[in-house]
Amino acid sequence: MATSSTTRGAERAADTGIGARVQRLRTEQGLTQRQLAEPKYTAAYISTLESGRVRPSATALNHLASRLGVSLDELATGRPAHIATELRLRLTDARHLLGAGDPAEATELLRELLAAATEHGFDEERADTLVALGDCALDLGELTEARESFEEAERLLAGEPLPRRAAALRGRAVAHLLAGELRYSCYLLESALDELNKSGLHDPDALVLLHSAAIAPYMDMGAYARAAQSAEFALALAPSISDPALVARMHRGVARAMIAEGRSAEADASLTKAQELYRQLHIRTELAHCHWMRGYVRAQDGDLEAAESELRTARDMLASGRAQLFTAQVDVELADVLRRRGRREEAAELLSRTLDGIGTALGPERGAVHAAGAHRLLGMIAEEDGAAEDAERHYCEALSLLENSGAAGDLADICRLLGDLLRREDRIDAALDAYRTGLGHRAAPGTTTLGPGPAQPTL
Repeated sequence: MATSSTTRGAERAADTGIGARVQRLRTEQGLTQRQLAEPKYTAAYISTLESGRVRPSATALNHLASRLGVSLDELATGRPAHIATELRLRLTDARHLLGAGDPAEATELLRELLAAATEHGFDEERADTLVALGDCALDLGELTEARESFEEAERLLAGEPLPRRAAALRGRAVAHLLAGELRYSCYLLESALDELNKSGLHDPDALVLLHSAAIAPYMDMGAYARAAQSAEFALALAPSISDPALVARMHRGVARAMIAEGRSAEADASLTKAQELYRQLHIRTELAHCHWMRGYVRAQDGDLEAAESELRTARDMLASGRAQLFTAQVDVELADVLRRRGRREEAAELLSRTLDGIGTALGPERGAVHAAGAHRLLGMIAEEDGAAEDAERHYCEALSLLENSGAAGDLADICRLLGDLLRREDRIDAALDAYRTGLGHRAAPGTTTLGPGPAQPTL
């Protein structure tokens, strides 16, 4: 026979001192045992309950909560009714701090909230706080800490339907993506989408969240057809989404897929929509990402002056929020624009600052794809300056960073650059080896070695 949630609450209550709580509340309100008991129960029953010798029924719990003027949950668990509401309000405050570009201060507040949620046994609030902590860690570039926060949130929500776990799962996939683990990031997102579709849980918010998140690893892996499919599906679901922040994130992801298809005007329109929403919501960090992507669009169109302006805006916004990892990634994009504008020395200095020094923001465990991009650019600059040995060193470093990432297109491009360099030096055998390596990794346009893509439900 099924056990009701109220009955489970009663059993849990008895195990955590409900008798003592009843006695304390009764005494505080100046009630006798008889006054509390009547008209349904006797003073003897209340005495037995307060001494812990009887387990109250669900009906008795409801009667006692009503007479004592407290909620059933507060009487059953000892948790003040207002605590959960206060935690939710303070969690919203922390989210606002993060959106305003202050992940460090948001992290301090969230750690306090996590301690309070743990103390009072609020697992749902604890899980949501962990997701927010994971988002802060992503902004700060602390990928291991971010992944651990998302994993802990998933454990707390293990018994919940997938739509409830989607935000934690999406965060974990992003952490793996930023660490250069593109294939595993795709696996997490595609597995979740398959689970949603097979179970019939066609929750629009969860589907848009996961499809939007899948676009970035698809693009980095050269799976442009899948990226376009996820973008179109997310756009089709957009009218069903009520959360403006999710709609904005969707438009930002969709823009990237459109750029790859050469649909610059549509990409720009999506970015404009995202920027308008982020301004309304005062989410500064995501607004910076829109400037970043708009800079990329301008660079693709050959408008290098406008590209530099957008990228510098994005960089300043991210740097002021101490988003170290993302700031470093923008630096790589900016350096490419500077090189193309003939300012090679300035570009090389920017890239060297990004890669060198204690506590570097980019490296094998943090932003491997962008770190490889930095070495690629340094190699090209070295070639242009006639420093072939330095160029080869940077290309080889880029290959090492990309080797296990799954970024087939980037890896093939590096192999081509290295092969061309070696061929010009008459090192034909070494050049052929580099070309063969690139061919071995190069995937056909729009395909990957991921296996079948997630099925799409009928809208």
